[in-house]
This record gives sequence, C-alpha cells and structure tokens, in this order.
Amino acid sequence: MDDVLDLHGWEGGLVEYDRCVNFAKGGIICSDRVTTVSPTYAHEIAYDYFAHGLAPVIQSNAHKTSGILNGINTRSYDPASDAALAAPYSPCELSGKAENKNALQDMLGLHHDPDTPLVAMISRLVPHKGFDLVTYVLEELMQDDVQVVILGKGERRFEEYFQFLSAQYPGKIAALITYNSDLAHKIYAGADIFLMPSRSEPCGLAQMIACRYGTVPVVRNTGGLADSIHDYGDGGEGFLFDSYNAHDMLGALRRAIGLYRREPVMWHDLIQRIMGLDFSWARSAGEYFELYKHIQ
Repeated sequence: MDDVLDLHGWEGGLVEYDRCVNFAKGGIICSDRVTTVSPTYAHEIAYDYFAHGLAPVIQSNAHKTSGILNGINTRSYDPASDAALAAPYSPCELSGKAENKNALQDMLGLHHDPDTPLVAMISRLVPHKGFDLVTYVLEELMQDDVQVVILGKGERRFEEYFQFLSAQYPGKIAALITYNSDLAHKIYAGADIFLMPSRSEPCGLAQMIACRYGTVPVVRNTGGLADSIHDYGDGGEGFLFDSYNAHDMLGALRRAIGLYRREPVMWHDLIQRIMGLDFSWARSAGEYFELYKHIQ
C-alpha cells in the first residue's frame, strides 16, 4: 500500500479490506454516487449473501446507491431483420417464428414437432447460473413431451452431463458445448421458452433478448431478472420462482408449458406483448442522464 499505491494512514483504510487492497471498497466510499445494473441488485448487495464481504461498506453508503437496468442493442437483436434467422418475423406477423422453430429442430436433430414446447438455455455452464438445479430435475422433465436445447461452455461436469443426456434422449435434448453468436440468434428465435434460473443476477441480458424474439422467459426472482420480468399470473411477461430450489424451478417451467399447451391464443398474445417491451439503451441512458444531472 505504501510503495505501490503511495497511500498512508487513513487513506490506506479507504481501500484496505481483510489485509488486502480492495478498490471496490475505495470506489464506493469515495464516489458521489454508486450505481448497479438493476434496482433490485442495488438492494440485494446490502446483504452478506450477495456482497462478498462488503455488506457493511454498502450499507453505510446506501444513501447514494441506486440501480439502473441495463439495455440491449435492439438493432443487433431484431427478428425482423436478423440475417441469422431462417425467416424474419415481428409482433404483427409471427408466422416466421414457427419457421425458425422448424429450422432449428431440423438443424439440431430434434424431433420435428411444431406442437412440442422447445425450452432453451444460453449461458455459461456454471452453478451460479442455476445449472445445479437443472441437472437435478432435467431427467424428470424428460418424462414430459418437451424438447431442450442448451448452448454454452463451462464446468466439465455440466458439459459432460448434458452431452450424456443428449445421447440418452435423442431427438429431445441438444447440447451444444460452444460459444456461437450466430447459433444463439437461431435458438432465441426458434425456442418457445427461455430458462434462466440464476442463483443471483446483477442484471442479465439473455431474458431481454429472449423477449425481443418472442421466447417466453422462465426466471428466478432475483436481481435484474426480477426487475425485467414479472410473473404472468400477475399480468407480467414470464414465469418466476422465488426459492433457489430445483422443483420450484420445475414448477414455474411447467406453468409456462401448461399455458403453451392449453391456451394457444393467450400464448400468442403473450408473445406479441413481450416482443413490444422496451429494453433499449435509450431508456437506460435517459435514467443515467437524470442521475448524473443531479450530482452536485
């Protein structure tokens, strides 16, 4: 601290945490305002579970802490003009979404069935993203008439498990252990349901992208997921579960599947509604502008 940072005495205390240098602590203490990438996460980080040891620092600076939800690039993620898709579509003309589902099933070797709900996950394959929950109940889910596609890389145990299940359930599971933007766009467009059961999520963008492509999100009620997606039972945009529990997740997923199967008109209306949500950076930028304008 003395030799490298030239900080002495009380100045060193600004960045000292547990006998190490912690610049996040110094930034929080010295800043005029502290922002997180969602309002709920701004509240959550005051608790030890989310704060990684900095809860007391965050609590003492709560008066200057706020959250602004991230946005997405609505030009890059636009099903009406996305060159990666088999067919374009929009909220007013949804027929292209069915064509994209058909093309995705063919490409991935899934059974060609337009009525079988297709559930997608696009993520790093790590416990933080909820994959320990997924592995606990995925074989139980496979007893239903449903298809699953998983795209991403991460811990070997998850990669190997999903590859094993894709061999055990041919035509029902596709495990794509890679990072591929073009393929991700195809999956967003071709899937019916997007599963994102994160243990914690400062903001999350995948659920916003899924909405943009008319793929209904099933998410855990945490962080930016809670701010961007509200439960369909309360008039919201997707299906939420609260506890970090595999069967709570499965229950939310089956609620979505139930609506898909039994209420096609309501499902169609839901798709149209979520495609019209404003997750653009224009909205977020306006909130940042107002925040900065009032810093004295």
